[in-house]
Amino acid sequence: MPRGTPAAFCARARRRYNPHMQERSELRVEGVVDHIAVKTEDMQSDVREYERLGFRVETLYEDWAMLRDARGFGVALLPEGSKHPQHIGIRVESREQLEEAARREGRPVKEHRDRSVSFYTRGVGGRAVEVIYYPPEYSPSASYEK
Repeated sequence: MPRGTPAAFCARARRRYNPHMQERSELRVEGVVDHIAVKTEDMQSDVREYERLGFRVETLYEDWAMLRDARGFGVALLPEGSKHPQHIGIRVESREQLEEAARREGRPVKEHRDRSVSFYTRGVGGRAVEVIYYPPEYSPSASYEK
């Protein structure tokens, strides 16, 4: 795989391990890793530190921030009181893919204030996974005071 190409991520339904399983009907989600979401104790300070590491602020709200590196990988910062859980985000390429994955998982889809659309589900070890779609009208809000 060429350097800088996002690795494809496919979460499979719980079954006995089978390295040759290729049936699409077994997939829970098919997409690419888009971001991780981690807790922060000092969002302003952490935003500055991620900027020093080459990340740029994509979205900054009182209850979360999204920063992306030059290749588009995101780190979401979740301060105390954020309604978002720590998670890994998997991006799908269409609303239809999102709706189908949500149906298989039995989860509701929610549109967010930035116009992204997603749902949360349980991933490996019970950890939260957000499956997310960014529609053409996606509108990140990056206005903030440094």
